Amino acid sequence: MKPWLLALLAPCVFGQGNYEIQVYPSETVKAGATMLELHSNFTFEGTKNVIDGVSPTEHQLHETVEITHGINDWFEVGWYIFTAAGPDGYGWNWVGDHIRPRVRVPDDWKWPVGVSLSLEFGYQRPQYSTDTWTLEIRPIIDKQMGRWYWSFNPSFDRSFHGYSIHDGYVFSPNVKVGYDVTKKVNAGFEYYGVVGPLNSFFPTPYQEHQFYPDFDLNLSPDWEFNFGVGIGATHSTDHLIVKMILGYRFGGKKS
Repeated sequence: MKPWLLALLAPCVFGQGNYEIQVYPSETVKAGATMLELHSNFTFEGTKNVIDGVSPTEHQLHETVEITHGINDWFEVGWYIFTAAGPDGYGWNWVGDHIRPRVRVPDDWKWPVGVSLSLEFGYQRPQYSTDTWTLEIRPIIDKQMGRWYWSFNPSFDRSFHGYSIHDGYVFSPNVKVGYDVTKKVNAGFEYYGVVGPLNSFFPTPYQEHQFYPDFDLNLSPDWEFNFGVGIGATHSTDHLIVKMILGYRFGGKKS
């Protein structure tokens, strides 16, 4: 079966799979500190039928707990707990878990851009994913330029068990651009895509492209808040998603 046809028949779970919708910054959590985040996403318009045993995404609520601890000034480890609730009669369910070590280029190297590398590996139940064991390799490049901020995450995703195992590494680019409207409010947009295996991209209608007008609130060094509305641009993309991230940092040395 051709990869693009498989993408049409089964929801793609590469990347964050609408559980943790975020373009990463290059900065890691400070040594000894812990970041606790709640990722809440609700799909207003998505898939409506069970496909290959995977529950429909329309009117499905995803709640993900992310716990990230800073090991030193350039290394952190994150842990995700995925959950979902929907109108399918199954109630609230555990979906899976991922672990994510990440390293970054230290500040004293004085690179002109921020650079880090994230490796995310884990499991999702077959009720929610046609690929149960996956790996994401995510390079991260970002820069603050005056009031403007941008981040580029050219991710590469690999299935080790499931329908997409023969696709090899799939390219999933993510981009964030924001502007500091005030010292506490940053407004902009995020982009998330799944374009296909490196040696053979999916035809455009079967790629995934989502655009999120969004804003970030920086009310305190210890808290973070992000809100966005996602609009799908292709047949294979969930068409309308609302997402929110609420995070709190604690422990470690204060700057």
